Amino acid sequence: MSYTINKTNKSISGIINLTASKSESNRVLIIQALSEQHFNINNLANADDTKILLELLNSNQYNLDVGAAGTTMRFLTAYFATKKDSEHIITGSKRMQERPIGILIDALNQLGAQITYTKNIGFPPIKIIGKKLMGDKISIDGSISSQYITALLLIAPTLEKGLKITIEGTLTSKPYIEMTLKIMNYFNIKTNFEDNLISIESQKYKAKDYTIEGDWSSGSYLYQIVAFSDNAELFINGLNQDSLQGDSKITDIMDELGVKTEFMEQGIKLTKTKIKTDHLIYDFSDCPDIAQTIAVTCVGLGIKATLSGLKTLKIKETDRVKALINEISKLGINISESQDNILSIQDGKINKDIITIETYKDHRMAMAFAPLAMLNNNINIQEPEVVAKSYPNYWQDLACLGLIFTDA
Repeated sequence: MSYTINKTNKSISGIINLTASKSESNRVLIIQALSEQHFNINNLANADDTKILLELLNSNQYNLDVGAAGTTMRFLTAYFATKKDSEHIITGSKRMQERPIGILIDALNQLGAQITYTKNIGFPPIKIIGKKLMGDKISIDGSISSQYITALLLIAPTLEKGLKITIEGTLTSKPYIEMTLKIMNYFNIKTNFEDNLISIESQKYKAKDYTIEGDWSSGSYLYQIVAFSDNAELFINGLNQDSLQGDSKITDIMDELGVKTEFMEQGIKLTKTKIKTDHLIYDFSDCPDIAQTIAVTCVGLGIKATLSGLKTLKIKETDRVKALINEISKLGINISESQDNILSIQDGKINKDIITIETYKDHRMAMAFAPLAMLNNNINIQEPEVVAKSYPNYWQDLACLGLIFTDA
């Protein structure tokens, strides 16, 4: 399946009720399960990743298949490690079985967990025999994925001795760690994060109703459409100025690229303004999920870019750096990666030939490249259904803004 996307004019106006954050949703679902108490979760994300997590948390099956849901894989691994008298095999898609999990498994086993590999050491599938964990002090590499640390933090209050985590190396995606701690604080968990040490004593989560915010990373693709427009006034409901999400940094980046953000009572208003730079230099260490958005935006606007902090992109749904190089090159733009993982994009106009964009089963590849239809009516997106992983209503929302899709 593929979509050829067209836009008859370059004006944008409308109101979008944005999908909820799967990052927040998945954390709150794990907290609800750990608390063993019911509370209402309002505006839960309808992303496939969240649906899979909810289903598997309530499953009595021995074999649990997370598919392509990386967060679900890591969060469930820690959760079931603490679930006394449970026994499960957790597996996933072919790509999931290529994504490393050894750092998390080593940390959990150090805490007394009973987890083994059933195929390749360091990778799913894994076998977990749940037990009561005492907790202790551990050290963990923070440069690979913040999800390992978040998985440990979420279970920390349930450990008999609590948990002290010393983070080694440069911490990547720090806002995701801060999000986790703030959500835990909401549920009455006291935490302490100083320098490279996070300390959490043994405590109980308190059941409290929670409302999930809109998803800033999903909103980033709507920013792209405004950036590529001639004029625009777009309202996006559900996004907060005091967001827990690191991807809210999109407001500052897109301001440089000609999109003004105004915070309203229900969300934000985006308008098209003048571009303020001809060479964007940015470090995505704290917000890697919007790196593809910004890379493709710079390409569409004909702006040079030097993008760093991309290390974690190599172990996502696909090697996102390699995928970006492959697909941006098709547009006639020079792009290269240095030995120190810095992506350099040269300025130039994209060609107007029929361009087929491979998505590599990666939702963010599909959503980052589709807005180029504002500039080239010959953009063809392969596997458009992959967007369901995080933003199931993506194509419907684009249709509301006047983009037209033809099955190819």
